[in-house]
Amino acid sequence: MRGAIAAMISAAALALPACAAMTLPARAADEPLRICLDENLPPLSMHHRSKPGTGFEVALARAIAEGLGRRLEIQWFESKLDEDSSPALEANALLSDGRCSLVGSYAFTQDSLVVPGVKTAKLPDFEGATRDDRRRRITIGILAPTRPYMFSSLTVVLGREARERHIADIGDLSGLRLAIESGTLGDAILMTYDKGRLIDSITHLVPGRDDLLGALEQGRFDATLLDLGRFDAYRAAHPDTTLTGSGYLYPIGANRGYVGLASNPDLIAEVNKVLAALQASGKLAEFGQATGLTYLPPREPAVLGDAFQKVLRSGAQ
Repeated sequence: MRGAIAAMISAAALALPACAAMTLPARAADEPLRICLDENLPPLSMHHRSKPGTGFEVALARAIAEGLGRRLEIQWFESKLDEDSSPALEANALLSDGRCSLVGSYAFTQDSLVVPGVKTAKLPDFEGATRDDRRRRITIGILAPTRPYMFSSLTVVLGREARERHIADIGDLSGLRLAIESGTLGDAILMTYDKGRLIDSITHLVPGRDDLLGALEQGRFDATLLDLGRFDAYRAAHPDTTLTGSGYLYPIGANRGYVGLASNPDLIAEVNKVLAALQASGKLAEFGQATGLTYLPPREPAVLGDAFQKVLRSGAQ
């Protein structure tokens, strides 16, 4: 049955008038490439009303559009970090509603790329959203990733009293006053390390209410474990900071890339070709340097499995 349907579709395509076939490429060339980016994810992507967007993702989006020979349009959105939010469902809703064809900075994990267990999802707040948009539920599809273009890792940041401490392993944090945001991946790693060896040294702060890096800057704590990109953003905003990067990178992390809909495989394939060329030419690293991002190239596996769960269950690295 499927073969018969495919044959009919092919026959219909061949039967198109020559003039109509000639107009299709021009129409496709005029269609902009719309990419959804988080408006508050420095140094990856940042956007303030009436000002041009900045960051690694903006530079990359321009290069992708140029490589595809298309005009770029960025759809800015805001992802709120709370118990009810789901980055996977928000991205899917944006794509399924036609707000964009790609969502950038998407973390490639097995959980984030599974077939949705629900049929609809709400849109995140986005630039140009109406009151009705905030109420609507979108029938969602299945996500498909491009090849990854960067690797995200956690790093140890040291306060001024511990800036000389050599950190080659989580165990080297023993004896330091540790601060961590409750409920984060860094919290789980520190709390379970070596069957809880560091627990008595850990103070928990509330995300969004307490200023983790500010407390470290004030000398109230000696070290923390957080996303490397977040420390990049802090250093850019506080050029006179006394905080020091340890140079240590937690060995397990997640690649980031674009995600689109599985129903649009041609676009995914085209973007993959451009990304491969940018990676080979060193352009991705250049974008990172120009935007203040400590760029780490993608690593295998492309999609993170249950590596973190195994670490947390074992209580060791």
